[in-house]
Order: sequence, then C-alpha cells, then structure tokens
Amino acid sequence: MTIRLLALDIDGTLLDSRSEISERTRRTIGQVAAAGIPIVLVTGRRFVSARKVAQELNLTTPLISHNGALTKNVADLTTIDFRPLSRAIAARFVRVARSAGRDAVCNDDPYGSGQGVIEGISKHNHHLIQYVSRPDYPVHTVSDLMAYLDHDPIQMSSLGGYDAMHQFSRALHDEIGSAAKVFKTAYADRDMMFVDMVDASASKAAALAAVARHYGISPGEVMAVGDNHNDLEMLEFSGTGVLMGNAEEPLKQGGFYLTGTNDEDGLAQAIDRFVFRRPGGG
Repeated sequence: MTIRLLALDIDGTLLDSRSEISERTRRTIGQVAAAGIPIVLVTGRRFVSARKVAQELNLTTPLISHNGALTKNVADLTTIDFRPLSRAIAARFVRVARSAGRDAVCNDDPYGSGQGVIEGISKHNHHLIQYVSRPDYPVHTVSDLMAYLDHDPIQMSSLGGYDAMHQFSRALHDEIGSAAKVFKTAYADRDMMFVDMVDASASKAAALAAVARHYGISPGEVMAVGDNHNDLEMLEFSGTGVLMGNAEEPLKQGGFYLTGTNDEDGLAQAIDRFVFRRPGGG
C-alpha cells in the first residue's frame, strides 16, 4: 500500500548516536516533504526539546510528545490534545520513587513550552544531573513534590542506571497496575533508562491515530519507524512498522521490518525501501 504519512521517533531513529541528523537522512526527509507526505515526529521527549528538532527540519505538522500525552502545534504552541495524568496517580509515582531511592521528575506546563519540576537529584545520579543541565528543558526545584502536585501534570518520569530503572519499572507496575501506563526507553550500551508514566489513555499509537484521522489517512497508509520499547504500540498500529537496527535484541523478535542502525542511515534506508520503492533501500 502507498505510504501517505510518515511517523518518526527521534532519539535512536531520526538522530544518530551523536544526536545529529545525518546528511543522507536530512536529504531523504526533504524528498518525503517535497512529495507532499506529512512527517510527524512521535517521541517520548518533552515538547520543548522535540520542538527544536521539528523546527530544524521545517516541519509544520502536529508534534506528538511525552509518549502521546501531549500533541501541540510547533509554530504557535497551540495544544491539540492533552491527556493529563491524575494528580493522585502522580503522587503514587512519587511515593514509589522515594521508597526505591529513585529521583522523580514532574513534567508540566501543557499549554506553554513545558518545564520539569524536581525535589532535588541524588548526587550519584549522573544521568539525571546531566539531563536537567540541558538548556532546552527548564527545570525548577521545589521543597516537596507532593505539595506541588495540586493539579494534573503531563507525566511523571525518572532516569537512572539500566538495572536500577528496570527494578523501579517493576515496582511501579506492581503499585499502579492498569491505572496508568509505564513506558521504558532503554539504552543498555550507555547503562541508562528513562521510565515515564502517563495517563492510561495516552500512547504514541493513540496520538498517531488521531493525527492520521485528521489527515484522512488509514493506518495501512502509515509508516512508523522507531527503536525502543515505547515505540511498539505505534509500530503495531501502522501498516508499515519499521524497527531500527540499533534496537535491543528482544524487540527484534516482534515481527517488524528491520532496517540499519541510526549510524548506518537506517531511517533513510527504510524510507527508500517503503516510501520510494528504490532498489537497495533497507
């Protein structure tokens, strides 16, 4: 079936291991845009940092961020769809994090450009210290996250070492059950994992389905490309689901099309193969 909409994860998919867009990938995406095919970024990133990537590619399509909890227009920050996380569930995240010795981050400001709110960061959590030091995501410190949570935020998050965050993810599942969704974004080679919790109605797939309906495009006409656990529902929704070669090995058993790694222009390979039907693509 003809591809009429292209949905792209950012980290590990669009970006290479240096967090850059390669020249081949940039050129191929330009060809997709010139062909009139909408390109939608679908990411676990916070809106404010994902927006910079969309602007770099001159995209004017809706931007799906926070694992589908928030969809906004890139140009004017108009909020298209917001699936808030219950403040009561968010407070349970904080309790589990405190019990497990994990640092909790509240992601907030759905109608602005976005911000993070923390109580503080453990001195040994180098991953989170580095993350909140990035200039593209403002972070504010409060004395008590429980007291701050008098409203429904976008999502709750934590970041840390690979094994410790696996254990934290299991503890959250045991505590929260089906009351919310817990997503893992793992980078085993960097000993790092994000754990994000969003409302039970939120997912990359649900947000992508809404955008596809907006354009009058069926799931069979959507191609989605991703590399991580939080991309699986989106890949399953799409008629053409493509997994990057840098994905963890267990994910490669899911029956998705496989392409090269993000350092091998795997995204461009997949576009050549499935969108343009070029020989040697993928």
